Amino acid sequence: MTLPTPPRPRKDPITIEQLGRVRVDDYAWMKDDDWQQVLRDPSKVKAEVREHLVAENAYVAAVLAGTEALQAKLFEEMKGRIKEDDASVPDPDGAFEYLGRYELGAQHPRHLRRARGGEGPEELLLDEEARAAGTAYYSVGGAEHSPDHVLYAWSEDVQGSEYYRIHVRDLASGEVLGAPIENANGDFTFSPDSAWLFWVWRDENARPSKIFRRPARGGDDALIYEEPDEGMFIGVDVTADRSHILIHAQNQGTSEAWLIPAADPTAAPVLVEPRREGIRYGLGRWDGRWTIRTNDDGAVDFKLMTSDAAVPAKASWREFIAHKSGRLIAGAASFKNHLVRLERENAVDQLVVRDLAGDEHAIAFDEPAYALGLSGGYEYDTSVTRFVYQSPTTPRQTFDYDMATRQRTLRKTQEIPSGHDPARYETRRLYAKAPDGAEVPITVLMLKGTLLDGSAPLLVYGYGAYGFPQEASFSIRNLSLVDRGWIWAIAHIRGGSDKGWGWFLDGRGLAKKNTFTDFIACADHLVAEGYGTAGKVAAYGGSAGGMLMGAITNMRPELWGAIIAAVPFVDVLNTMSDTSLPLTPPEWPEWGNPLKDEAAYDYIASYSPYDNVGAKPYPPIIATGGLSDPRVTWWEPEKWVARLREHSTSGNPVLLKINMEAGHGGASGRFDFLKEIALDYAFAIWAIEGEGRG
Repeated sequence: MTLPTPPRPRKDPITIEQLGRVRVDDYAWMKDDDWQQVLRDPSKVKAEVREHLVAENAYVAAVLAGTEALQAKLFEEMKGRIKEDDASVPDPDGAFEYLGRYELGAQHPRHLRRARGGEGPEELLLDEEARAAGTAYYSVGGAEHSPDHVLYAWSEDVQGSEYYRIHVRDLASGEVLGAPIENANGDFTFSPDSAWLFWVWRDENARPSKIFRRPARGGDDALIYEEPDEGMFIGVDVTADRSHILIHAQNQGTSEAWLIPAADPTAAPVLVEPRREGIRYGLGRWDGRWTIRTNDDGAVDFKLMTSDAAVPAKASWREFIAHKSGRLIAGAASFKNHLVRLERENAVDQLVVRDLAGDEHAIAFDEPAYALGLSGGYEYDTSVTRFVYQSPTTPRQTFDYDMATRQRTLRKTQEIPSGHDPARYETRRLYAKAPDGAEVPITVLMLKGTLLDGSAPLLVYGYGAYGFPQEASFSIRNLSLVDRGWIWAIAHIRGGSDKGWGWFLDGRGLAKKNTFTDFIACADHLVAEGYGTAGKVAAYGGSAGGMLMGAITNMRPELWGAIIAAVPFVDVLNTMSDTSLPLTPPEWPEWGNPLKDEAAYDYIASYSPYDNVGAKPYPPIIATGGLSDPRVTWWEPEKWVARLREHSTSGNPVLLKINMEAGHGGASGRFDFLKEIALDYAFAIWAIEGEGRG
């Protein structure tokens, strides 16, 4: 193909010496020394970087100019599957029920409440669309009414930097009370007596590091907790029975909790159980006692304990639900007379309901692959819980479930205005054998009758990090490829918790390469079974999944026909060596610490995508990012693309698209976000099938 000339950024090599090792970085200049200020105000990025990113965006537009009509069509298809005036199922709480609703054409929802049962007029609590007017980016991180239903608080980010501002409104007068809280995390909580607001402060390096308490109607902030370890994330919430305020600190491997009694919300927090490396525990309340979900004492896939103590230190724990290897207890929700567990085994979810007498029953479905999750709720003294069921072929279904009578009530099925017939599609669950013999699940979505002769275009999606499972969920976006005859596959690779917490542990640290070889094994298996053809497989992943994209491209460049790397974490060695970056210390348990550990340095250096680019026949690649992204900073994909272009022997295009007004999640509006997905999918179609090429 004939391509325009790509940008050629200058090389300014610097030599880095670390632990007796030496590496050279030609593109370190792309990092802005004042990156913290750029997160808050992208206009402050240094001129040379801005000029280069603008040129990269122009190059993407030029290369993919022939796909503009395809992008527009993909966008309209995806938008046509969204009910524009959609509303959530109302959540009851006391005399009210709370809901969200989109107006026709709106990118952001309105927050509403009405009398319980739906009688009477709706009351507007927050109009996101109105507040977003005039901003290029607008996102609400959290929104919550006070327990007495008098106040409404929300956090908003107008840059994509994840520095939030928290506002509190008096619902009777409509007045926004006091000065807003600045430099906050998105999450916060009211005290059960509605008198106080607990919130988390983000420091100059965008890390949550302190918890404050403020009078709910405004006033001075009191520091109640300061985290001494920059490698821990912190948060605050309230137990389901509203008896305690919980402070929690954790990273991927270790956690700790502190208690404040709701009856005395200004009391100093009390430590529950001191943190121990590699031990996680989380607290709940049920039947007047504590429940503790923990991996202590070798319970890799977690167990449930109980405690009758006022402060449930480990010495008071008693076994409640025993550990079972391979069955992950992913979470638990408590109600006055019932406890609900979310369990995952072999990449399949189920809910288990237990009553006070100890009788249990499970909620499961029959499809070969699906996603099942609790939907939360405000009320503790109720027999009704809510869950959401979906599968690659089945749109989201929201059920209210009476735990006492076992009656399901379908409250809502996701409406697809342009039409959707599940019978047209087929979902399959396959298994690929990894090099070490592990069986890796694969979820496949395709049109019924698709020939398995290698002729269908194939896209394989993966993530594989932090213990996050890849759910077999319904997607209005993926159907635009599947309806064109593509096969969409999810690789449930190690690094996620799809097959239990051990599945996660086998894909992190010094076992990280299992993630990459699992993904390649899935692609090879799909090709061998006729689902695709080597050299014409598209691979797609974002963030840590973008690292996956970089690694598998270095390892097997000839296998892929297109790579979509969204906000890719690809400069692993440099990022994990830069303690100023927001996620570096908290993520050393995930990747290793190359500043102090020679084995970690050498292992990261052996797979870090940026450091392993070489003279190879790379496939067409598109990398995307956001200028105000605090998680994967813009210079990571920028540097990676520059090095790929320099070394690739194939002549295939390597593209970089940076959203100059957004962060890690891309555009904030529900329609603007789809335009970014449409670009990704148009690139895949262009690369694999040639549509839109000149």
